[in-house]
Amino acid sequence: MASNVYFSDMAYTAYEADQTLPRKLDRQLAASGLGEKVKDKNVAIKIHVGAEIGYSTIPPVFLRILAGFVKDHGGNCFFVDHYIAARHPEHRGYTQDSLGAPVLEAAGHLGKYLYTVDVDYKSFKHVDIAGLVYDADFLINFAHVKGHGCCAYGGAVKNIAMGCVSDRTRREQHGLEGGLKWEAKDCIHCNACVESCNHQANSFNDKGEYEVNFHNCTLCQHCLKVCPAGAIISTGSSYLDFQQGLALCTKTVLDSFEPGNVFYINLLISITAMCDCWGMTTPSLVPDIGLMSSWDLAAIESASLDQIRYERLNPEGVPTGITLGEKGHLFERLHGKDPYAQIRFIEDFSLGSRDYALEKIN
Repeated sequence: MASNVYFSDMAYTAYEADQTLPRKLDRQLAASGLGEKVKDKNVAIKIHVGAEIGYSTIPPVFLRILAGFVKDHGGNCFFVDHYIAARHPEHRGYTQDSLGAPVLEAAGHLGKYLYTVDVDYKSFKHVDIAGLVYDADFLINFAHVKGHGCCAYGGAVKNIAMGCVSDRTRREQHGLEGGLKWEAKDCIHCNACVESCNHQANSFNDKGEYEVNFHNCTLCQHCLKVCPAGAIISTGSSYLDFQQGLALCTKTVLDSFEPGNVFYINLLISITAMCDCWGMTTPSLVPDIGLMSSWDLAAIESASLDQIRYERLNPEGVPTGITLGEKGHLFERLHGKDPYAQIRFIEDFSLGSRDYALEKIN
């Protein structure tokens, strides 16, 4: 049986606030039955706070509406992500005053409040679940949909697997792709790799040699992607292993909640080529699509990807000089990786069904 996915598009027939996406979110929440589920529960709302001068993260108005809905139905809610202090979410309007609920570091101020679950998938051995996520009674996973260099697509799965865990877990997941190697002969010492690192994990020593502090490094490959000389290379290319690692991590986090205590919201606006963690915003790849919500993880991810079509491509969303592939989903043509792979893996882990039915909420 197909799972239900609530969907509101961008269409409107009159200049009325009631026809815009934030009000449609209100109606989706009411239709979903979420209000009954959050009563008397501590609700963690997982978001991505972005970084630096990025402006494509979830607009605060949506989060304020969501927090108000939870509180109006008897729930106690708070927003969570990692690296809260370092990424200054207040610069993007994410404050308790503007959102109506606290914005908290999911693993505590020092990033050490964690619950470890051992796993065994190749080099991926530990899922360190952020303490405030683990302790919550209910999880609302509110994801901004966009592209991603490592897994082609960043949506609900990526928001959990990379955002509800420790640096060690992120590093072990990225490690499934392979490691990093510096080619001294190719390096032009432009320092782009160091300036792009969100974790202060790399530097050049007094001899001009590139060094990585693997205690801080999460193997996100930002340094590799920005290097203009190709001096940093990946020692592996197993994106499917990474996709399966994301699915396993997601399952492990979700297993800490009672069945029926997780709800998913995907915002499909400002859909850019790369993740919001880059701390910048590029032109959208496609026109804004709308908003989805569901109780089924695989269904909402499938529905989201199906709406992002190559036929609607905005050429300005692709970096100048980049040639897209000739087949597959838009994200596959851009990043060379099948974005549906992670959905097949989460379905294998019994995290929902790719079969869905859209229920239009106007």
